[in-house]
Amino acid sequence: MSRCCCFSKNCCDQPQPKKTISIDFLYLDTTVCGRCQDTEKALDEAVSSVDAVLSAAGYEVKVNKVNITTRELAIQYQFISSPTIRVNGNDIAVELKESLCEDCGTLCGDNVDCRVWVYNGIEYTAPPKGLIVDAILREAYSPKQGETKNEAYQLPANLKAYFSANEMKNRHCTKRVFQQHIEP
Repeated sequence: MSRCCCFSKNCCDQPQPKKTISIDFLYLDTTVCGRCQDTEKALDEAVSSVDAVLSAAGYEVKVNKVNITTRELAIQYQFISSPTIRVNGNDIAVELKESLCEDCGTLCGDNVDCRVWVYNGIEYTAPPKGLIVDAILREAYSPKQGETKNEAYQLPANLKAYFSANEMKNRHCTKRVFQQHIEP
């Protein structure tokens, strides 16, 4: 005869509500940018690695992947650098470091700096899986309580330059295509 471990009758048979771990992956491009592609791959691997453990502990992991294609989206998500991973709203990078990203520069036709990840004192152009796993588990088992950001968001100069160059490139390409159709 099995006995329930609780005092209330049949409590072990009732599903417990899951706590949610929300992960945002914010990026400029995953079709050309190697940093964004490698970050997405590391994120997928990290989530896969911790999913069973977190599920057993009563957590559900939800990943929201957002391609930041406009200034408006950048402002809406308070995007500071590409790529960005946030767990329950907290950026997993302790500090913001960037370096020249030739892939994103090719996309917009100008020089662009993208995120560099620091983990155990070493810099990477994509976050190591361990960095992401650490951030997810830290958030699950010791969430930051009541943390608020005091600074008003400002679109960083680097992203302003990216979006301006991208808009200029797109206008130039559109104009060229239009001229090809009207000129014999």
